[in-house]
Amino acid sequence: MQGKVEICGVNTAKLKVLKSDEMMDLLRKTKEGDKEAREKLIEGNLRLVLSVIQRFDRRGENVDDLFQVGCIGLIKAIDNFNVDLDVKFSTYGVPMIIGEIRRYLRDNSSMRVSRSMRDTAYKVLQAKEKFMSEHQREPSLEEIAKMLDTKREDVVFALEAIADPVSLYEPVYSDSGDAVCVMDQVKDSKNTDEKWLDHIALQDAVEKLPERERRILALRFFQGKTQMEVSAEVGISQAQVSRLEKSALEQIRKGL
Repeated sequence: MQGKVEICGVNTAKLKVLKSDEMMDLLRKTKEGDKEAREKLIEGNLRLVLSVIQRFDRRGENVDDLFQVGCIGLIKAIDNFNVDLDVKFSTYGVPMIIGEIRRYLRDNSSMRVSRSMRDTAYKVLQAKEKFMSEHQREPSLEEIAKMLDTKREDVVFALEAIADPVSLYEPVYSDSGDAVCVMDQVKDSKNTDEKWLDHIALQDAVEKLPERERRILALRFFQGKTQMEVSAEVGISQAQVSRLEKSALEQIRKGL
């Protein structure tokens, strides 16, 4: 998308920018049914759509398609905005545009969600849009659950089911150096390749020990028994247990 000037026949380099007072004046006229004011509002907020679709430019989607879908969200925001509340239009418009784009991406995704979960998600999104239209802000999970008379957990599961997948290589932070990706934040630092190799090498070294030494190590280090308890169970002296234990550990070290 970077460097693309022409989107859907619109020269993005020449997009208009409305001042705050001009914006509110056009919004009021639009509410009164002025179609010309509505057209000016749409044209004057195309930069808002452009800024939103830049968040999705790594998805590999057609920019023209995203721009058109974003414009649908913009139009919905204009038609539903409440001029009587002390809220900036962008505060209300951005979530509406993002929601419309996410709905488009979800409906065109190769990933499939169960019908029941998808139906619940649509109800959640409808309740969310209705709340935003009435209050000019996004509702909390508790507020959505109350509107639908359902559990908060069901709302969370439904929204997670339709959430956009994130690439492990998606950069989440960069400060004039190597970018930090999602993979860097969620990677398993415990089960690394090196530790798996060490585990395999340890298993091989233990399997090479005589059966009695393996049993002594199992009783000592896996069952947590003392040398005295092991000697009673194996039928040898504590001194022999100590000697065999040290000998077995030394063989394992050499094997590693």
